Amino acid sequence: MKKTGIGILLLILTTILVVLGSNYAIEKNAENKTFSNSSKIEKNKVGLVLGTSKVLKNGRINLYFTYRINATVELFQNGKIDFILVSGDNGNENYDEPTDFKEALIKKGIPAHKIFLDYAGFRTLDSVVRAKEIFGQLEITIISQKFHNERAIYLAEKNGISAVGFNAKDLTGKYGIKTRIREYFARTKAYLDVLLGIQPKFLGKSIEIK
Repeated sequence: MKKTGIGILLLILTTILVVLGSNYAIEKNAENKTFSNSSKIEKNKVGLVLGTSKVLKNGRINLYFTYRINATVELFQNGKIDFILVSGDNGNENYDEPTDFKEALIKKGIPAHKIFLDYAGFRTLDSVVRAKEIFGQLEITIISQKFHNERAIYLAEKNGISAVGFNAKDLTGKYGIKTRIREYFARTKAYLDVLLGIQPKFLGKSIEIK
């Protein structure tokens, strides 16, 4: 019993160290690579918008969605990106993140021919790696909230992509706290995915952005 207790304690301590270490590594790696002011960010040909649901379970509009739309429009209108690649989940015919983003961007005045959609961005890892492997981008501007950008930049760089992040407005309060807790463990998974060489669920034929 004593050996079992020691083993469990060691497992718990190891888990804590991995979680803390991965979060530190990802945050440290993103220093000076995320921007909240569009005038200070470098220009890249393509802005990669990381998808999220448009509507919450309670029927309200997801503000993470709204704020990412606004950030994308700001970058485009200020000449900091020429094209927009929206990557999100389209797991079934009733759930289509990329199309929701495209429709919202068009309503904001973005020309349809400037928007490309990646329907297989099931995870941040998939979105980032597919931006390179399918859409041919080695330098990208990632658009999401800062905490998400930091993780995406880490994944991008570990997969041979030069990336900066443009920070959409974030949320505070109860909902923001829940998201931060989830993000803490999402970073641990991202760190382990890199160590294990995990690849996207799907790849496919190349799509040229021009």
